[in-house]
Amino acid sequence: MNVSVVLFTSDLRLHDHPPLRAALADGREIVPLFVRDPAVDAAGFAVPNRLAFLADCLNDLDTGLRERGGRLVVRHGGLVGEVCRVAAEAGADEVHMAADVSAHARRREDRLRRALEADGVRLLVHDTVTCAVAPGAVVPAASDHFAVFTPYFRHWSRRPLREPLAAPRAVRVPEGVGSAPLPSRRALPGLSEGLAAGGETEGRARLTAWLRGKVASYEDGHDDLAGDATSRLSPHLHFGTLSCVELVHRARRAGGPGADAFVRQLAWRDFHRQVLAARPDAAVRDYRTRNDRWRPAAEARQDVEAWQEGRTGYPIVDAAMRQLRYEGWMHNRGRLLTASFLTKTLYVDWRVGARHFLDLLVDGDVANNQLNWQWMAGTGTDSRPNRVLNPVTQAKRYDPDGAYVHRWVPELRSLKAPAVHEPWKQRGLDRAALDYPDPIVGLPDGLDRFKRARGLD
Repeated sequence: MNVSVVLFTSDLRLHDHPPLRAALADGREIVPLFVRDPAVDAAGFAVPNRLAFLADCLNDLDTGLRERGGRLVVRHGGLVGEVCRVAAEAGADEVHMAADVSAHARRREDRLRRALEADGVRLLVHDTVTCAVAPGAVVPAASDHFAVFTPYFRHWSRRPLREPLAAPRAVRVPEGVGSAPLPSRRALPGLSEGLAAGGETEGRARLTAWLRGKVASYEDGHDDLAGDATSRLSPHLHFGTLSCVELVHRARRAGGPGADAFVRQLAWRDFHRQVLAARPDAAVRDYRTRNDRWRPAAEARQDVEAWQEGRTGYPIVDAAMRQLRYEGWMHNRGRLLTASFLTKTLYVDWRVGARHFLDLLVDGDVANNQLNWQWMAGTGTDSRPNRVLNPVTQAKRYDPDGAYVHRWVPELRSLKAPAVHEPWKQRGLDRAALDYPDPIVGLPDGLDRFKRARGLD
């Protein structure tokens, strides 16, 4: 009996899993394998919220495999060495895995291929497992990637997608391949109190409920901070408990302006992946430099701490930052507002904000996180690099009743909208009783500093 290893990475599901279905061809036995690699920890991605969600995903994947006669094999150690050892133990002649776009993932794939080939084992890498359209599948003339979203989206929309694959009915795992115990979120300290549950079962249930309900109002309501009309599927896309290909197909079948707007957001995700695939250093360097002279860390330290703690004195910014700390997730409009405030109003290096988000976000994805931060900082793909989002104007537009601020900044629940968005302007207000700070910077002062730094005077 021929044996294949299926290496799970950011694709922790059974439905629509091309590597798994290819490995099961011809009645093969397989070893479903996940490797907890210390190199990932060293890179700063193994933070409590994502480790907890990962534990949920692995346990759910193991349950699904056992229901089909198999099991998940978990190993700890360097990925290349562990995959080679498992292949040798199982007598496997091939390893299947999903393609990924980060520099770390691509170096890992190259090392793994060389090591397996030295042992006489083939490595088969599958596209469109973690995305709908693979990086490089659509490119403009005379370039290796699209730098502007709108033309990319036109090409992306015309690209035929493969049909989603059903989950396998049966999985046979050879005897004698040992596994480490499955992890548990219960052993993890420092989790966000409102952290959502992970796993394919949870993700599919959330997707079905979303398509039957709020997707219809998504086009008009996705920026409503208090309405919370977004799908909240980003953690499941990050860990691959849901397939982007399947999401596009199901949203298109649902139809309507809301579904179309949702598909556009999925295209943004693929857009960032194709940018990072072509420019791997964009994870740490400006995609388009503006020659910024960011404030020195020592000078900005107190402002950064206030921003992280949700104590800037700007209620909408503080509400979003507190949501991040409590849930390990933040509304997309909140992400834009907080990023603009840090990079444009406080004039702090976008990498400081990106790192803080990666420390807490359960959906902390290198491509989306880093490139969205650069988009807002004006060093990425945005065609208006000097745009500044005014937090007061944005609050009145996207939280008109003050419900979002009231939810996350309870100190201000006694103030009604629109006053709740500018508490420092209210005469006769007992500031000490509110226990809420005055703004750490005036908006005109912040704007003037930014313009001077960018040479926009």
